[in-house]
Amino acid sequence: MTQSWNGKKLAEAIEEFAPGATVDSNDSDTWVEVDRIHEVCEGLLKGPEFKFDLLSGVTAVDYIDHFELVYHLTSLPKNARGVIKAKCGWGRAEATVPSVTPIWRGAELQEREIYDLMGIRFEGHPNLKRIALWEGFPGHPLRKDFATYQQSLVPVEEQS
Repeated sequence: MTQSWNGKKLAEAIEEFAPGATVDSNDSDTWVEVDRIHEVCEGLLKGPEFKFDLLSGVTAVDYIDHFELVYHLTSLPKNARGVIKAKCGWGRAEATVPSVTPIWRGAELQEREIYDLMGIRFEGHPNLKRIALWEGFPGHPLRKDFATYQQSLVPVEEQS
């Protein structure tokens, strides 16, 4: 059975190779500074105690006041998994995060999907463009404010 890294222990281990990168942790998750996500993920891949060689998934959550990215990592050699989270706390229009595609090629389509549906940009992504919707589609439909945004596109005379 795959063993899960305790979030607090993972945070302590991350602090060994990236001091100041962790923000918070609990029994299952570790939050890291969003601008250091690339550095942390690279360390989790290359570190002999981790060897997180598989990005099982990356997704985004909209909490209205901020976005949160959730990275599910798996180490096949160590038969272990861990969860890393990063909070994007600045404006919704400027949400930008370093891409982890150079670390795990499997992130390419997942980051494109997040960009397409949530509007979070990934710096350093090799091909950041919409994947499910067409170029020019107005807005990002998985955002909680999408209905309000769509309503603003309807001419006033049609809203009555």
